[in-house]
Amino acid sequence: MKLLSPEYIKLVTEPINRKNPITVQVLGICSALAITVKLKPAIIMGLSVIFVVAFSNFIISCLRNFIPSRVRIIVQLTVIAMLVIVVDQLLKAFVYDVSKQLSVFVGLIITNCIIMGRLEAFAMTNKPIPALLDGIGNGTGYAIILIIVSFFRELFGSGTLLNYPVVEKIGLYKIGYVNNGLMILPPMALIIVGVIIWIQRSKNKDLIESR
Repeated sequence: MKLLSPEYIKLVTEPINRKNPITVQVLGICSALAITVKLKPAIIMGLSVIFVVAFSNFIISCLRNFIPSRVRIIVQLTVIAMLVIVVDQLLKAFVYDVSKQLSVFVGLIITNCIIMGRLEAFAMTNKPIPALLDGIGNGTGYAIILIIVSFFRELFGSGTLLNYPVVEKIGLYKIGYVNNGLMILPPMALIIVGVIIWIQRSKNKDLIESR
């Protein structure tokens, strides 16, 4: 089956690790600061970006031979904006509380450099199915980093995970544990991302040499 070919599998798996858009390409960092205080909004944002980047890649790839070069950016932004509107309306319909937490950051998916980068670097020069898989891979790589960052920020900053009182349930408060308020401040998102980058590059020395 062609979808299970090594080339197609690589399109999905490489952005999760060796070509991760956040830790390797250093794109989409702003989201890591803005919506990773809690795990649930980070998961929803990650899924939203996967949807937008995957289907914008697919649509632009389908249209690539019909888009005049001089208006390609406008067409790309129009497609992204259409998909973001769909995501925004779905969030308001089914997870309104998270939609309120994400606020303007859903709309700012339109300006996410990961999405525009994949449209320009991949979708405009490849067929629809590879473009779709590339979008899924890059969106997933982005989402995983957001989830890791929000996991530690919510756990150590609020003592909860998905609003479940983990620290309280295991009895750490009774022995004097206090939530670390620093974890819910924006700089901690960058520090955690920095630690992830350090761990990744210490295990993959060639990522440093290739830069």
